[in-house]
Amino acid sequence: MPIKSRTKTTKSSKTSKASPGIVKIAGIQMASGPSVSANLSEAERLIEIAVNQGAILIALPEYFAIMGMKDTDKVKVREKEGSGPIQRFLSKMAKTHHIWLIGGSLPLESNSPDKVRNTCLMYDPTGKQVARYDKIHLFNLDLGNEHYREDDTIEAGEKVVVVDTPLGRVGLSLCYDLRFPELYRAMGEVDLIVVPAAFTDTTGRAHWETLIRARAIENQCYVLASAQGGYHLSGRETHGNSMIVDPWGVVQDRLPRGSGVVVAGMNPAYQASLRNSLPALKHRTLHAC
Repeated sequence: MPIKSRTKTTKSSKTSKASPGIVKIAGIQMASGPSVSANLSEAERLIEIAVNQGAILIALPEYFAIMGMKDTDKVKVREKEGSGPIQRFLSKMAKTHHIWLIGGSLPLESNSPDKVRNTCLMYDPTGKQVARYDKIHLFNLDLGNEHYREDDTIEAGEKVVVVDTPLGRVGLSLCYDLRFPELYRAMGEVDLIVVPAAFTDTTGRAHWETLIRARAIENQCYVLASAQGGYHLSGRETHGNSMIVDPWGVVQDRLPRGSGVVVAGMNPAYQASLRNSLPALKHRTLHAC
């Protein structure tokens, strides 16, 4: 079982004054291309839309900053942790809009010169990076004309990451992780699971919604799934269907295709009521060794 890593954060002055009731969260959907600067401009536009709708926690999709013409393109733009244009952008957006911002994933340096860590970073409303999650499960697919081998260019992570925030406990994951429920059980009780993704259209049509709703139901928490959705210059097609699902498995908002935003309220009282009425998490008798 991977080692659990938790990050504790402190309330900012603005966040501490927020109502303890319903909190608006948002997921950004994109169809990113090979130009980092163009992708960041589009992400900025969509973040502003989400902020204008009242969201105070926003998640970008996996590979929001680059979906290259070939897999090795992301290696060329990889950054050291704490520096680089993609990380500066994320910090600036979080601070400018005073939001919790989850930077879907971006390529960070790995131990190998020809690979990256596929990394999800979280920033607080002051623009400070408060958490890092490196994708643990790497996607390999050989299905007809579709072939993907993430382990050719990505070095796997090994730590489960949960972030304690004033908005609740947030578990970080990425795309293919969604198929491994033991990862989410290892998080313990969380209020929100975030799943930035770039599901292929083939696997997405078959399994995406089922998996998202299952993770929400079995963990009795909200799930925010921000996805790539559309056709990419490389010829790849991603499924989209970004959504926010409540702890009962009900889809609160969704966006089937194209660039845009999904927004919904996260209601702590409703979540607590469900857990009290059906205390499934307390009924567990089998635990990982």
